[in-house]
Amino acid sequence: MMRTILAASLLTLAAPAGAAEIWVSNEKDDTISVIDVETLEVVRTIPTGERPRGITFSQDYSRLYICASDSDTVQVMDPETGEILHDLPSGEDPEQFVLHPNDRHLYIANEDDAVTTVVDTETRKVIAQINVGIEPEGMAVSPDGKIVITTSETTNMAHWIDTESKSIFANTLVDSRPRHAEFIKEGGELWVSSEIGGTITVFNVADQSEVAKIRFEVQGVHEDRVQPVGFEFTADEKRAFVALGPSNHVAVVNAETFEVEKYILVGRRVWHMDFSPDRSLLFTTNGVSGDVTVIDVAALEPIKTIKVGRFPWGAAARP
Repeated sequence: MMRTILAASLLTLAAPAGAAEIWVSNEKDDTISVIDVETLEVVRTIPTGERPRGITFSQDYSRLYICASDSDTVQVMDPETGEILHDLPSGEDPEQFVLHPNDRHLYIANEDDAVTTVVDTETRKVIAQINVGIEPEGMAVSPDGKIVITTSETTNMAHWIDTESKSIFANTLVDSRPRHAEFIKEGGELWVSSEIGGTITVFNVADQSEVAKIRFEVQGVHEDRVQPVGFEFTADEKRAFVALGPSNHVAVVNAETFEVEKYILVGRRVWHMDFSPDRSLLFTTNGVSGDVTVIDVAALEPIKTIKVGRFPWGAAARP
């Protein structure tokens, strides 16, 4: 009862009109923390379904999609009010997803089912289920919407899905336990992180060939704790920021030479991240320490730690 009252009161703390925000999913608290980018403070805490992980906004930011993993559903929230509008069918244990450029089709990784589920957000119906490898997690979509990637943690593969036929046209091996994927260079290059392998594999999308393998070495940290997970690119795609899990560092990678330029100390078990809308700040989710580190992108230095809920997982910016 107390939690319901608290949640209701917190929902009344709306962010200032027009303020840019970072939304953070807290998988142990079943909440989302909303950070005001200007004040660098949490201004709202919003209840969700069980174990929220992946989160993403619609293109006009009028809806927030939430992977409520232990509720076996994708929730659709009105970000203005914090109200859950409805649930979408998602298959069991949705962990990450990606929204197609058509702003309508969600491609969802179902970890327990070894499938990628495609949901039409307008009709609220499943339109396809694609068999992939064991324990799918990472999801990415090419800028033209023609290719979706699912990574499977146990099979150690990136699965290349044709979005027109809803079928796999290629499978490529990566190192152990792939967790995240991103397209860059107008869809010409694909990056896939491997948590246990400790690497990022870079592929040429045209023929799915391997271009490079990026490795990480943090001074004073055992190699078993250097575990790349989420990553994001600067707007010009010249740098990538890579979360290195229990090493408690973010790597700054030159995306042209594939060399690591710097390691930035952040909170404990850094998992995912997102930029502020103007790309000047980077916000990392630190699961074990239950906080978010704010990094000045130009200076490549942390400037603040913000306490959020227990085990923050995903992050998404809202202008």
